[in-house]
Amino acid sequence: MRSKKKLNNVHTAKLNRRSEFLKEMRRNRGLYLMCLPALIVLIMFCYVPFAGTWMAFTDFNVVDGIFGSPFVGLDNFKYFFSKSSMGWKVTYNTLFINFFGIILGLIVPISIAIFFNEIRSKLFKKLTQSFMFFPYFLSWVVVGAIIYGFFSTDVGVVNNMLRDMGLEPVKWYAEPKYWKGIIIFANMWKWSGYSSIVYMAAMAGFDGSLFEAAEVDGANKFQRILSLTLPMLKPTAVVLTLMSIGRIFYGDFGMIYGIVGNNPVLSDAVTVIDTYVYQTMRTLGFSYSTAIGLFQSVMGLILVTVANQAAKKYNEGEGLF
Repeated sequence: MRSKKKLNNVHTAKLNRRSEFLKEMRRNRGLYLMCLPALIVLIMFCYVPFAGTWMAFTDFNVVDGIFGSPFVGLDNFKYFFSKSSMGWKVTYNTLFINFFGIILGLIVPISIAIFFNEIRSKLFKKLTQSFMFFPYFLSWVVVGAIIYGFFSTDVGVVNNMLRDMGLEPVKWYAEPKYWKGIIIFANMWKWSGYSSIVYMAAMAGFDGSLFEAAEVDGANKFQRILSLTLPMLKPTAVVLTLMSIGRIFYGDFGMIYGIVGNNPVLSDAVTVIDTYVYQTMRTLGFSYSTAIGLFQSVMGLILVTVANQAAKKYNEGEGLF
């Protein structure tokens, strides 16, 4: 008797929820219709392609299709991390470049934003902002040409300076050890001005009375920055850092090819996962490329989840989710 009554209650609750859902849909049908195109695009381009991840576990061929190709299990992943593959090398390169990119991408934009916030001359502020924001509009091909102008063996600015100082010029494009640092610096130079805008927008919403009170109490600018500006910028910095950590296994294909190109001498030092996929797609096929892409996604999800939990544990209320 009790079980029958319980089933009736569950059935009634389901009917009530269904009725409430239908009422909500009728009440706000205009808003839901406006959301429908975006929802269709989201499903078509973000969820339907999930089926393609099955290729990572098959030896894909066009004749048999995605679900008809022979199943090979984890063989594609094993080959990526085998001795005959560059899996470990390109993963290290990707993590190394992105790790220092995240660190500098946090420190430099915050410093620029604080510097702009302390400028009182509106004309100087607008000019410096324009100069700092300008690199964002340059393509990586243009950035690569600028870097070539600096580091070219014969006509490069750096080698000319070394000759003027009586030092031997360096064959930069034949020395792999320098290029991780060059790429990290180029990435920082291109994105710092753009990234600083987010922190400047956050600072625009700060309560000015707190800074006035600190100034009345005798705090100088440096003390106000340490005690007020940086702590209030921390939530924004945490969110942006977590988003960057989620893509730490993804290399910037355009950056690497725009700066280094197909230089085989430098490939071991600067080849990241994305450029490696491009280089091996024709020879090793779509299954291998899909396996690497799935590896990137899964590792990014794990890292961002762990980092998010650590951020929430360290300071309640901070984090992405």
